Amino acid sequence: MHKDAITISLPSLIHRIGRESVNQAKVIAVEHHCELKRVRRSRNWTLVGEAIKVQPFNSQLNSVSQESFAYLSKKISAALIVHADKLEPLEAKLIRLITENPSITLAELIQQTQCTEVQARTARFEADTW
Repeated sequence: MHKDAITISLPSLIHRIGRESVNQAKVIAVEHHCELKRVRRSRNWTLVGEAIKVQPFNSQLNSVSQESFAYLSKKISAALIVHADKLEPLEAKLIRLITENPSITLAELIQQTQCTEVQARTARFEADTW
């Protein structure tokens, strides 16, 4: 998986939503480049994927009108709130940080976002041209 992958714990998933719903959710997860899998041989499951790809997966679960997906969607939504910083593309995040704090240094940008110096300089230029 990608370095920005998040892991969402889903305890007792089959007991809560049923095997058929889990199988449907697994198919939808694969379509969104996420992985819904069982944790070893336990009854617990996890959803692994990039936050940007988990968000449309959750939206599709909400659009499918099945009550069984309500638990899964609720757990994913709660986890996405924690990872809200990863839902924004790096370029947009850099520009937002620069506009919020115009005196931020390149070193601080690199430290906060783990971007390259080139990306930080480009974002500084883009923010100045706005």
